[in-house]
Amino acid sequence: MATYKKRGFKPKNKEEQQQLDEQESTTAEVFSTLDESASRSEEWVSKNQNYILGAIGVIAVAILGYLGYDQFVQGPKEVSASNELYYPQQYFDQAVIATAQQDSLYNLALDGAEGKFGFLDIIAEYPGTKAANQASYSAGMAYMNMQKYTDAIDHLEDFSSDDAIVAAVAKGRIGDAFMQLDQAGDALGYYEQAVAHNANEYSTPMYLYKAGIAALELKQNEKALQHFQRIKDDFSKSDEAATIDAFIGMAKNGK
Repeated sequence: MATYKKRGFKPKNKEEQQQLDEQESTTAEVFSTLDESASRSEEWVSKNQNYILGAIGVIAVAILGYLGYDQFVQGPKEVSASNELYYPQQYFDQAVIATAQQDSLYNLALDGAEGKFGFLDIIAEYPGTKAANQASYSAGMAYMNMQKYTDAIDHLEDFSSDDAIVAAVAKGRIGDAFMQLDQAGDALGYYEQAVAHNANEYSTPMYLYKAGIAALELKQNEKALQHFQRIKDDFSKSDEAATIDAFIGMAKNGK
């Protein structure tokens, strides 16, 4: 047991004196070790201070460079790209609701007109911006509606979104394009990605249904049955559930 040394403390016997001596010895060793460690640390810092200062300088330059790029380059670039996106998006929206000349309107949205950028120009001129990402989605959807499925796949694959439903729809539309190209295996993969991306009442039953159809075409009846059964069990109020018993029967009967 350690003895606390009060001011003016005198040991009563040899045992207390021995404990006191041991305590003082241990304390001295600790301080000695700390002094040695501090000396070694100071020596190491002294020898390597140029490297340390250089590393700090590199980090500082990198941070300042990033902040400067974000403020003076990327920021204005984002604003400019967003402004350019307004023009082709107008044509795209008109094409969606048009009853005639849809392809002409989609082409104007893709290629631009009257000196204004189209989706393809924005993708090329403003890579890495939010507007270019949105342009990739809109271009892909335009090509889908024009039945140019390979082009649709190329652009939709370049699109990403934090919105769970939009991201799922993009994957699903790639699946639709592959189905139109008679590539059911690729289509099934994208439909399943769309299903896995987010569970919701809108896109999930739709792409479960499409995944089941693709699986039937590939003669993968067990997989088709799993997708159809999930619609029946988990999305019984969806439009797809209205006729799902018939498709479950087809999957079970191997048709």
